[in-house]
Amino acid sequence: MFLINNILMKSIAIKDLSENFFEVIGKEWMLVTAGSKEHFNTMTASWGGIGWLWNKPVVFVFIRSERYTYEFMEENEYFTLSFLGKENRSIYNLCGSKSGREVDKVKETGLNPIVTERGNILFEQDRLGLECRKLFITDMKEELFLDHSVYERWYGGDHGGLHRVYVAEIVDAWVKE
Repeated sequence: MFLINNILMKSIAIKDLSENFFEVIGKEWMLVTAGSKEHFNTMTASWGGIGWLWNKPVVFVFIRSERYTYEFMEENEYFTLSFLGKENRSIYNLCGSKSGREVDKVKETGLNPIVTERGNILFEQDRLGLECRKLFITDMKEELFLDHSVYERWYGGDHGGLHRVYVAEIVDAWVKE
């Protein structure tokens, strides 16, 4: 156990994560946050995953280039994933529907940022926080969709641009004590 900005968080071994991430990411959702304590942005994500790649515990997240968080992801080596619990659906809803270019999400939601030892942002409301270091990025391309109906469903029309895929090593994990 240790304090991050006077918030008691318990460091847990990554191998001891016991979440059902199908449920957690797909139904609870998560916040993806990148930047510094002086300037960061967070967004809601319900697409992504956690697994094992290159002999490392990894996450993969998807962010469209038009999202404000994309700029922060591109400029920083690290980002965090925050799992707030279903009881914080209103925070997820606002962070997924409003742009940090126009709205102060921290002020509007009541999120309380806490800073990790590496200078990354988690939130006091986190029940689980993961700190991640980018390892690989790639951009989705229409011609690479083997099932073109997936492309049409999620990217055809005015759905927005294709996602950039980030694969990152989970370097730290915390749960609220």
